[in-house]
Amino acid sequence: MKVILLKDVKGIGKKQDVVNVKDGYGANYLIPNRLAVMYSERSQEILDVQKKVEADNIEKMKADAREAAKKLESIVLQFDAKGSGDGRMFGTISTKQIEQELKEKHGISIDKRKFVDKPIVDHFGYSKLTIELYKGITGTITVLVNEK
Repeated sequence: MKVILLKDVKGIGKKQDVVNVKDGYGANYLIPNRLAVMYSERSQEILDVQKKVEADNIEKMKADAREAAKKLESIVLQFDAKGSGDGRMFGTISTKQIEQELKEKHGISIDKRKFVDKPIVDHFGYSKLTIELYKGITGTITVLVNEK
C-alpha cells in the first residue's frame, strides 16, 4: 500500500514522504491515527501545493530575518546600572531586559532564547551580542551600560 505520511513515523519515514507499507499497517494503524493518507494523484497534487507553500513561507521568514538583522546593526540599547566605587557594576543586564527594551522602544520582538552563547552583560561600556534570527542568519546588537 502506498501512503503519504502526515507526520514523522519512526522506522517508516518523515513527514510528506511517499512510502510503501504493508496493507494492514497502513489501513489499521497509519490512516486511522491520522499519520498518513492513501496515495493518489489528487493527494500527490495537494502534497506538491503544500510543499510549495511551505518553501515560500521559509523564504519569507529568511527575508524577514535578514531585514531584522540589518535593523539590529544600527540599534544601540542603553541601560543604567549601579556601580561600586572602583568601577565595577552591581548585577547584570539580562537577556530578558534586552528583549523588553527592543520590544518597547523599537517594536522588534525577539525571543530571549535566541541569544547565542548566553551572553552576560556585567560591565560598563559597550557590549556586542549575537542573536540567531533564523537558521544560519544572525544579527548583532550593541548594548551600552552607563553608571548611575
